[in-house]
Amino acid sequence: MSTKGTLRVLQLYPRDMNIYGDWGNALVLQQRISWHGYTPELLEYNVGDEFPADVDLIVGGGGQDSGQLIIQADLQARAEDLRALAEADLPMLVICGLYQLFGKFFKTRTGEVIPGIGILDVETHGTDERLIGNVKVASTEFGEVLGYENHSGQTTLGSGVSPLGTTAKGTGNNSGDGHEGARYRNIVASYLHGSLLPKNPAIADFLIQHAAERKFGHFAPGSPDDTYAVLAREHAGRRPR
Repeated sequence: MSTKGTLRVLQLYPRDMNIYGDWGNALVLQQRISWHGYTPELLEYNVGDEFPADVDLIVGGGGQDSGQLIIQADLQARAEDLRALAEADLPMLVICGLYQLFGKFFKTRTGEVIPGIGILDVETHGTDERLIGNVKVASTEFGEVLGYENHSGQTTLGSGVSPLGTTAKGTGNNSGDGHEGARYRNIVASYLHGSLLPKNPAIADFLIQHAAERKFGHFAPGSPDDTYAVLAREHAGRRPR
């Protein structure tokens, strides 16, 4: 069967940064790429691996503080490559722990500073307050975004990024400003697990569209089956905080 071409999706550190179903984001991208008529190629990068060449889309998940410490040195070694890809508009989705480490730093509640790679103008401080529960995010370019947060790190945005949206339910980045996530170039960053993409296919299609346009010069959409995504959104939207 002929396709419109191959899109290579790279998962960053799925061995150590894959919590609350974040690996499901890669599976959604794989399926929707196929529905759009392209051939998906799903790759993994873990600590110590050779970094794949010619990737088209990057996705990374969350993890415990211990997971962030495990990947810290390796992520710093890959920082220049990742920054170059980000500035070249490679689409990326980073969730929770990798959202934090794509920023300037994460300072744990015990005072240990885990340096980030500085792609995103954000900083995160660990606290004794845990932000947990269902979230609705309004005022996004993707419509209403639904998900689930569970984090004690609180992130503040600098002037170099925009928020993904404002929280209509839940807390989001921190307990003070009502913002959730961050947007920079073709990067979507968020605290929302659950996984994020099954309930928010518009974000998946944004990533796929920009991957295809970047690689082939244009995007020819297919006809994805959103039946279950619609049902999942209806169910998630009714859930209490």
